[in-house]
Order: sequence, then C-alpha cells, then structure tokens
Amino acid sequence: MNELSMFAEGRAPWFVGWGTLALINAGLAQGKNRSGLLWFLLSLVIGPFATLLLVLLPKPRSTMF
Repeated sequence: MNELSMFAEGRAPWFVGWGTLALINAGLAQGKNRSGLLWFLLSLVIGPFATLLLVLLPKPRSTMF
C-alpha cells in the first residue's frame, strides 16, 4: 500500500463523523430559524462546539416589538 491510502484509511471514520455532525447541526439550526448553510460550514470548522452553541442559544425573535 502506498502512504496516501494508509493515511486515508485511518482518517475516514473521523471525516464521516464530522460531516454527519455538520449535517445534524444544519438541521438543528434551521429548526431554530437560523442559517443552515452558515452553521453547516461553522460545524465543519469547530465541530461539537457548534452543537453546544446551537443548543444553548435561544431562538431569534422575528420582530423587535
């Protein structure tokens, strides 16, 4: 086996898990009336911390008054 295939085999579960978490976060964000795409991209960078933020942040209000 070459070095690239050995590297990819060890990292594949991490990439799949991280990508799945990003999709879940996008759905969670849309449920809270936030941008799914923005939270998907943010989740790719900060992962589980984005999930924590989404859970702790309240839904944004639609009007000020």
